[in-house]
Amino acid sequence: MVPWEFLDSAPVPGGKGELRLYKRGEEFSIRLDRCELMNSRVHDSEAALAELACTRIADRSCSRVLIGGLGMGFTAAAALRQLRADGQLVVAELVPAVVKWNRGPLADLAGRPLQNDRVTVCEVDVAQILKREHQTYDAILLDVDNGPEGLTRKGNNWLYSRTGLDAAFTTLRPAGVLAVWSASPDRAFAQRLGEAGFEVDEVQVRSRGPRRGSRHTIWLGVRRP
Repeated sequence: MVPWEFLDSAPVPGGKGELRLYKRGEEFSIRLDRCELMNSRVHDSEAALAELACTRIADRSCSRVLIGGLGMGFTAAAALRQLRADGQLVVAELVPAVVKWNRGPLADLAGRPLQNDRVTVCEVDVAQILKREHQTYDAILLDVDNGPEGLTRKGNNWLYSRTGLDAAFTTLRPAGVLAVWSASPDRAFAQRLGEAGFEVDEVQVRSRGPRRGSRHTIWLGVRRP
């Protein structure tokens, strides 16, 4: 077995512990201390987050999509494939080192989406964008932490609270889509989505193709008029 090679680390702003980047052959892993958050071999559910949401707005001209959480770039790459040529993508990433890794050793994994001139990267907490924007985006894709229950920092819980969902509702244009990735189902969160004014679908997806890997949950909330 080829051993893992440690490449870099970075503190989580406002959180405990640090993110660590590892490589083994052509495989990459990002971990929070010893807990693996993502692996380059199992990324299909991250791509599905964008595919499920962006197909619902694919016919809109000059669409704007906000992604909370860059990860390894697979969600951004999938969104670019789904949007029209005039669509724009804003990626909010809290940890500057993750952006650096995506421009460096991770760049080729998803086809270098950050080099696309339709992509703008903001090194900021996505919550700050949700708190200040009004009817700006056609879709918001959240892949922050492990889903509704924060793992890397408690401040992320705001995104999945009723207050955070109300902010996302306000940030979306009419009939806009809020898509949320989670490592597991959460009945209470699905209920909060509906109470915040979204028409909700819950989809189970696999991390490695249609039948392999862990089951993850994606909620799709369409903003009601």
